[in-house]
Amino acid sequence: MIVVDGGSEDATRELAAGLCDRMVAAPRGRAVQMNAGAREATGDVLLFLHADTRLPSNADDLVQGFLWGRFDVQIEGRHPLLRVVAWSMNLRSRLSGIATGDQAIFVRREAFPGFPELPLMEDVAFSRAMKRHARPACLRERVTTSGRRWESRGVLRTVLLMWRIRFLYALGADPRSLARLYER
Repeated sequence: MIVVDGGSEDATRELAAGLCDRMVAAPRGRAVQMNAGAREATGDVLLFLHADTRLPSNADDLVQGFLWGRFDVQIEGRHPLLRVVAWSMNLRSRLSGIATGDQAIFVRREAFPGFPELPLMEDVAFSRAMKRHARPACLRERVTTSGRRWESRGVLRTVLLMWRIRFLYALGADPRSLARLYER
């Protein structure tokens, strides 16, 4: 396991140091950090996991034999809409072939083109590139991700924001402006 720290100012490095095989420093940004981790990895399968997401215990066995894919997601939290959001994310991904970072994207090393170094939507751009080779394996086993951000911002508000961002991205909006919209 490789942890890539993007310049955090909390105790991330100290907390992760004893739990990972290697700690890597990289500039801030999801795509930049994931690409830095991929360059350090030595395995046949690369799996990209957000810090607030947990894998099923047999994840290493589940990802074998696929070119690329993702897991279904469940979102932890108290708000009852989080289950609907997760179900909708999984269905959308299964129908569209677009995987998102919360779903723990995995890919065979030899097929990994790198994440486009965008400030947002790198997962969508990656999925589009990979779909030219194969549709993703959409594993029904679930990763569990934190609903903290959803609940703190408001679940419905976050859903509407994400729809707006995805729509604007599909229309060709600059990912930098979308990242500013996301961070508000």
